[in-house]
Amino acid sequence: MPVATQASLKGLTYDQLKETGCMLCLNNTYHLGLKPGQEVLDLVGGAHKLQGWDRNILTDSGGFQMVSLLKLAKITEEGVRFLSPHDGTPMLLTPEHSISLQNSIGSDIIMQLDDVIVTTSPDHQRMEEAMERSVRWLDRCIEAHKYPERQNLFCIIQGGLDLELRRKCCKEMVARDTPGIAIGGLSGGEAKAEYCKVVNTCTGLLPDGKPRYVMGVGYPEDLVVSVALGADMFDCVWPTRTARFGNAITPFGVLNLRHGSFARDYAPVQEGCKCPCCRPKSEGGLGLTRAYIHHVTCKETVGAHLLTMHNVQYQLSLMNSIREAVLEDRFPAFIVNFFENYYGSLSKAPEWAVDALRTVGVDLLA
Repeated sequence: MPVATQASLKGLTYDQLKETGCMLCLNNTYHLGLKPGQEVLDLVGGAHKLQGWDRNILTDSGGFQMVSLLKLAKITEEGVRFLSPHDGTPMLLTPEHSISLQNSIGSDIIMQLDDVIVTTSPDHQRMEEAMERSVRWLDRCIEAHKYPERQNLFCIIQGGLDLELRRKCCKEMVARDTPGIAIGGLSGGEAKAEYCKVVNTCTGLLPDGKPRYVMGVGYPEDLVVSVALGADMFDCVWPTRTARFGNAITPFGVLNLRHGSFARDYAPVQEGCKCPCCRPKSEGGLGLTRAYIHHVTCKETVGAHLLTMHNVQYQLSLMNSIREAVLEDRFPAFIVNFFENYYGSLSKAPEWAVDALRTVGVDLLA
């Protein structure tokens, strides 16, 4: 899912996002609750109308802001007290208020408010408290949810890097029978090997018939490995953010187009890519070259705009290719081919990925 935190995807209009084939993007409850605010959302008729997007929206509950805006937040059993990053005014985000905001936003998938702390925290007692509180807060979210028939509430599994806490949380969350299940609290600086152990442990305990959403994941190699470990859905700001720094994601790794070596490179950013930036004019695209992107990137806003088009298209195409490979029963071969292309050689694949894939019967070095 591309991330449109404040009902705006940085670098793309919604018509351009539609052209990529995207069916689901992400908004953030906390930020939309501050601005434009619940009253405006109710008057407009929800975020779909506000942002002109007639496809699906998932809203993060605001729990992640407990980490990203920790200096502005105080967490109690009641909820989270924030100081607005806009004007410093206080705001109390409770499970009930988070759900009420998401009901007003009208998102198709809504997330429970969870108690989030960074996975690298050494405070085990606080980690256990956060996990147990997330379960209690889920119950309050379910009770407060006004439109379960049209908005799918996902629970969020917490527990840091402690696999026993994760197992305990999985058991509690699965018992609540929500339409989908998220694995939260990762992408917080933990080692990739630890991340993989958590994902693998959780997916092994989750029902087959419900989507599994690993929150905050976006590097291509992470997506491929996480799907192999049993995950289905992902979101991340990285593809759009890295575009603003002049980086293009390709099947052969990330290209830093600021580098002088691209100044006279007249190839497209990625041969065969269907984004407007890469697509030749004969096929209705812009037919732009790496040399042109090098010329404008990090200097003109159009550079970030063009690379955002490309990066979002690449990520969505990658997930489509993964889905097709799974359906056609050739995913193990797809994984091998991906790592060979992305790293230039299977021997250069990162150790954490090699080890994680071996747990599901794929040996990159065989």
